[in-house]
Amino acid sequence: MSTSLATIALREAEYALLQCDSKTLVSNPGADAVLDIVRDVIEGKFKDVLMHDLAKPLLSVSKDTFLDEDGAPKGDPLLQYTTPELLDESRRELLQLAIGVASLHCFVQVNWTGPDLDIDPSSVLLHHNPSAKSLSASSLHSIATTRLALGGEPAYHLAKYPTFLTIAIDIFNLPYQHCLSSEWWKLRSHSVHQQVLDEPAGLEVGSLGPALEGLRDSLGLSGFPDLNGRLTLEQGVLNHILSNDKTAAELFVKTAKQTGLQYELTGALGKRTKFQTTDLSQLVVLAQSRPREGDQSEDAAKVDGTDESEQPSNKLPESIKHEDDTLLEQTEFTSTVHQATGHSSPLSHIDPANQPALYPLDQCILLGLCLNVKNTSPSHGLTKEQMAPYVARVISHPRNWTIHTMALLLRSRLEADRTRTVERSTLQLQALIDQMPTADSTVKERLLYFHDIVLPSKWEMEKELAMRFLSLGVVKSALEIFERLEMWEQVVQCWQAMERRDKGVAIVRELLEGTRTEVDLVVSRAKAGGQVRPALDAARTAKLWCLLGDLEPDNAEEHYKKAWEISGQKSARAVRSLGGYYFARNNFTEAADCLRKAAAINPLLSRTWFILGCALIKLEKWEEARDALSRCVTIDDEDGESWNNLASVYLRMGAADSRKADNGEADDDATLVEDTTLTSQRIPFANKLLAFRALKQGLRHSHDNWRMWSNYMLVSADVGEMAEACRALTRVVEERATKDGEACVDFDVLDRLVGAVTRADDEGDAGNGGQGALQSGEGQYNPNTGKRLAPRVSDLFTRTLLPRFSSSPRIFRAYARFLVWESAWGAALEAYINAYRASVMSDERVTTDLERFKAAVAELEELVDVMRNLGPRAAEENQSSVAVVGAEGGRRRTTSWQFQARGLVRTFMGRTREVFGDQETEWNKLEELLEELRS
Repeated sequence: MSTSLATIALREAEYALLQCDSKTLVSNPGADAVLDIVRDVIEGKFKDVLMHDLAKPLLSVSKDTFLDEDGAPKGDPLLQYTTPELLDESRRELLQLAIGVASLHCFVQVNWTGPDLDIDPSSVLLHHNPSAKSLSASSLHSIATTRLALGGEPAYHLAKYPTFLTIAIDIFNLPYQHCLSSEWWKLRSHSVHQQVLDEPAGLEVGSLGPALEGLRDSLGLSGFPDLNGRLTLEQGVLNHILSNDKTAAELFVKTAKQTGLQYELTGALGKRTKFQTTDLSQLVVLAQSRPREGDQSEDAAKVDGTDESEQPSNKLPESIKHEDDTLLEQTEFTSTVHQATGHSSPLSHIDPANQPALYPLDQCILLGLCLNVKNTSPSHGLTKEQMAPYVARVISHPRNWTIHTMALLLRSRLEADRTRTVERSTLQLQALIDQMPTADSTVKERLLYFHDIVLPSKWEMEKELAMRFLSLGVVKSALEIFERLEMWEQVVQCWQAMERRDKGVAIVRELLEGTRTEVDLVVSRAKAGGQVRPALDAARTAKLWCLLGDLEPDNAEEHYKKAWEISGQKSARAVRSLGGYYFARNNFTEAADCLRKAAAINPLLSRTWFILGCALIKLEKWEEARDALSRCVTIDDEDGESWNNLASVYLRMGAADSRKADNGEADDDATLVEDTTLTSQRIPFANKLLAFRALKQGLRHSHDNWRMWSNYMLVSADVGEMAEACRALTRVVEERATKDGEACVDFDVLDRLVGAVTRADDEGDAGNGGQGALQSGEGQYNPNTGKRLAPRVSDLFTRTLLPRFSSSPRIFRAYARFLVWESAWGAALEAYINAYRASVMSDERVTTDLERFKAAVAELEELVDVMRNLGPRAAEENQSSVAVVGAEGGRRRTTSWQFQARGLVRTFMGRTREVFGDQETEWNKLEELLEELRS
């Protein structure tokens, strides 16, 4: 054992631990004690590993640990974490890594995968520290739970044996020179730790990236596609846990490329109901794994990495059958994709009804892609329709206990909202919970792919079942589960559902006063001979005070402050709730202070950054507001409201800077987005461009928010993006026309759109109407002027404005100017006449109001001038006349523009003669105009 462990052997041992596969170990059993320990870790023999004599130096209590008279630790027991000196350095590191993995998997086995564990932290530490006689399970549990609190978020207090997790975290954080995979195990411990917390907190996942990317090179993962893909997949899993869904989705897709998985979501003809006679197109996922040496994918039930002789001993989770008189158990496909669609792809040869079994790691990837569909699509029926084929593809060929459990759980979630499947959904979830303690499969198989999926813990699955009961109205059953799990926030929710708010308040107060007993901890403490009532740790006590603040709004401020004080100023929820309390009461200074502290403790919650940004906007601290909202959209880039506020901040920042440059002149109009765009020339162009980009991003996720479209329209026009301004005006009219009518049209923007088209001739474009201005230095036509913009503006008039507004003179005039640019003389003349009809002929004030009469005379003169200019061109366009079908026998006659103009003047004079015939100036103008038309 004095000989140094060869680098190749060390790497093979690390690979074996990472893959939970002992086949790669180079030594025979008994040849090397450390490698034997590694082999036992892989096989799930954790008791043998942790009780081994070589583990004693690592798990011995340090002399610096303070013990009371009974030998119990007064604080966190300090373990030595040293290794036997008789081992060389590489073996020492491999030994401590193996002990850390064994501790982590003990915690995972007892809280996630099952079966029940045959060892506990107290027995392990007492075995190696016989002098510390009072290392009781309850004291270790309490100390470890307190240690696992992170970012003010408490760890779940009924998680079993949390000491194992703290030991694993400590060991993985030790320095390593030879075992480079310790960084990978640190990633896995982070994922487990985050799932123990009430809410993910205290971890910037981006900080792990450089170390993990360096790990790919140092471990030579490029030559191992499955290992390389596993690392990427587990990074995606951690990002999913931390709600970084976009990053997780990108990593899942990247993993598929690394492992060689081919997949395609497509359609094929098939049936979904028993009485269906016509084949319809059904969604299906076609997938095929990369060929692997020794993998028998054709045996769908074969568990990867085991011999056929071992198969009978590994019972997979039961899939509850449909008991429905209409739905089929699974879709029956009757054609291939190529037959159904004619589409040809690398996977179109696969028969949807008889697909090959996938490699288990590829099944994990499909489940990750399934989560991706759920997280990045809108919340509507299509989401679940997309998700179901991914899950069905995995369920069709069960090859691993844990993966199949996860697939059945996802199917259960999908079916929870459908009337015909909700019963099976609930029964399936109950069956998955019941199977956990059983020993129907080996520990090794259950842990094999645990880190590659997002399997919930036992308490989270029971919580999900209780929430399912609550959604179905079975409140009493849900209440019983929540009380057993001691999830008091959900207990209060149940009492509120039963309209017993007072009961919820009483429960929280009893817990804070110590008069309510938490059963599990009391029993364990009593068995250990300690106090009957366990003390609540600071994080849990603070959370209860926050809950009491939510329940008692009149005393909320006092309760939130109490929670903040008890937590030692570490509870993000306490100070976040306090900030929300102040914000709702317009105390923005206090709100901003509290929310800054909350964001510093737990920077992963986008809502904290959003409210902080809003408070800073109210305080006119533009740069800080920009930073807060930028963090918000970085965490959740689908938050359209945050993008909108960020755009507003950019505009106001520019206005504020300009006011400073103007010696502090006030500009009250800067408080509205509309007033700081078109009406304010103070804002720098760079700020307007930033606002434009922010709004464009936000509208991808808030397509129906007409206020955002209105802001986007104004900013687009200001930065010269007239095509986008046209699109935005269209959306505003579509959303508001029914309710607000013509008031929803921004005529300034409409005039600018028409001007952007008609002014193109003045910019040197050749030909009638121009060819569009060239963008400087690009050699491409600018889509925001001339003929490039004209089709959009034309559609705006013909498809959006004119069908909705038939009595708006400004719309008809703008349309007429556009038609003149198009040289559509007859249509332009008609548009001008329609504008006159909408403005003058339909206005009764023309016959009663003198000022309106004078304005109408001016409009009539202007119209006649337009007809004089356009009439001949329109006549020439229509072969010198406008054909009019007469009423007698279909005889044709022509009407000139002069005749039409005379008719308009006569009609106007006839309407106004009686009231305004004595107005010599205007009346003389009308008579002269009529005489000119006669001649």
